[in-house]
Amino acid sequence: MIYLDHDNADVVLVIRGLNLAKESDYAVLLDNKLGQTTFDGGYVHNGLLKAAKWVFDTECELLRDLVEMNPDYRLTFAGHSLGAGIVSLIVMYAVQNLDRLGNIERKRIRCFAMAPARCVSLNLAVRYADVINSIVLQDDFLPRTTTALEDVFKSIFCLPCLLCLMCVKDTCTLEEKMLKDPTRLYAPGRLYHIVERKPFRIGRFPPVVRTAVPVDGRFEHLVLSCNATSDHAIIWLERESQRALDLMLEKDRILEIPAQQRMQRQESIAREHSEEYEAALRRAVALEIPRAAPSPSYGTFVEVGKGESSSGSSSGTRSSLLSFKRMRERWDDFIERLFDVDESGRMVFKKSSST
Repeated sequence: MIYLDHDNADVVLVIRGLNLAKESDYAVLLDNKLGQTTFDGGYVHNGLLKAAKWVFDTECELLRDLVEMNPDYRLTFAGHSLGAGIVSLIVMYAVQNLDRLGNIERKRIRCFAMAPARCVSLNLAVRYADVINSIVLQDDFLPRTTTALEDVFKSIFCLPCLLCLMCVKDTCTLEEKMLKDPTRLYAPGRLYHIVERKPFRIGRFPPVVRTAVPVDGRFEHLVLSCNATSDHAIIWLERESQRALDLMLEKDRILEIPAQQRMQRQESIAREHSEEYEAALRRAVALEIPRAAPSPSYGTFVEVGKGESSSGSSSGTRSSLLSFKRMRERWDDFIERLFDVDESGRMVFKKSSST
């Protein structure tokens, strides 16, 4: 479904989740083998990529017309479950074909994937974190399951047994081995994890939203919970998301934050997200993730024009050197505040002023 959201200045494309009564939905999900399909230097789910390309090829002209008629609007993709995986891959495909959308800026494209299936390799999951946002409710099993979906649906009537076996397998697998597997698929983009239950506590609590661009620890292990399947339902996801939003709005109202400070806070959040994104890219390289990009060669935070490749590379080198210099200065300052050099030339902890 495509619609214009004039209130929020958005051109929105929405794709529904899995329909258990439609065989075609199963065909899309089950059309995949480990390491079968490559995309932009990584691996993706074959069936979901086919569906994403079909949707994009069918609707790109209409989307381009709407974007050109509304130059100040953003292009937003949203989906749940099956649809979340498809819209994630649509965005990735669209970013590679911006000319078919009227050369829209990458920063005007965004995606909200609710309870997505694992559909991209780790290097792609991190690289596209500036445009893809995945929302996961508490113990949702689908973003955590690495077992072939064919086996999941074959065992649908004994899903708890399958989840227990998967949990034991993931627990006994070294994380280093998981990270070095280039064909292993993950939930895409920046993760928003809604937590509204606590261990060994009864009932639901006010939801807390945690966000990050994780490299290691990206929902690597299943959670054995009686809510593992119900947390996948869009009705619970929507309800808890709305509760979390209402709590944040209520907090802002109570604090009576002035408009100027609110704008500054929004700018600082955008800056923090940018820094977190770049740190995740560096972390992926440090962990030797297969085919991980050392820096965002393209993206929302670093734009490189077609005719600026040579100058862009030199400026990128200068910026990386400056960044390293700043990090070194911060580290030196940190060491000076904590340590002193004694008479023998050894570093010792500074004594507190109280002593």
